[in-house]
Amino acid sequence: MGIRTLKPGQSRFYLGYQKHTLRLWLSRYEPGVLLVPLVSWATPANLAEGRLLLPSLRYCQQRWRWHPDIVVGDLGYLEAATKAHIRRRWQATVITGLKENMLLVAPFETPMRPVCPQGQLLQWLGYDPADERQWFGVRDPQPLCTRCWEATACPREFGYAAAGHETLLGQLPLGTKVAQRLLQQVRPWIEPTQSYEKNQLGLSQVFLNSLRLAWVMCLLADAVVLLRARLLIHHPTRSLPLNELTPQQMNLDLDSRFRKCVNH
Repeated sequence: MGIRTLKPGQSRFYLGYQKHTLRLWLSRYEPGVLLVPLVSWATPANLAEGRLLLPSLRYCQQRWRWHPDIVVGDLGYLEAATKAHIRRRWQATVITGLKENMLLVAPFETPMRPVCPQGQLLQWLGYDPADERQWFGVRDPQPLCTRCWEATACPREFGYAAAGHETLLGQLPLGTKVAQRLLQQVRPWIEPTQSYEKNQLGLSQVFLNSLRLAWVMCLLADAVVLLRARLLIHHPTRSLPLNELTPQQMNLDLDSRFRKCVNH
């Protein structure tokens, strides 16, 4: 229908089709990072991929009676309403970065620094799914509370509605160590995975202007990745010459309170 615009989803004109994939991290494979396709879509190139997360999770629940507890997305392209629906419907966490034009809400002085109304640094205490609130409290060994004029009436614990900001609060606050580690160390895994399909499988060298043919190619690419993953799991290969530079599996050390929240 023409050429693709710079902003996906902003125009009805597009050129060709794209493959969008929700990938699952196989933690049982310890020699390296291994992601496999969970749900794939072939869509016109002008469709924003943020619209595909909700139907992808819905398909997982219908097909396997299971869905991932944590989804790490690219920047802030997902709408707040989508994140809220996923949090309430499946108690799943969607983590994305903060858009440049997003405004901060209480208790955040910066995206990484939650404070009380008087400026005392707060620590995340956990998420209460019953009333959909995030709780923060004073845990500083030498707090400013002893010199605060509201000390006698202050509970030193504060609750904030998760719906107040789905990116900063949501089910897992963006400023927590867990969320930051997921964004900084887990999210970059997707580029090498997509590079395997684009370069080694040659999808980037093929232009398909037929949705039916594009969908067949997507299925074939996913089949190759799944067979490769099965081979790596059941028949591990020897260490590569550049093994020290290969991404290694890591222990995320998720906080027990967060683990309890997402499995509630």
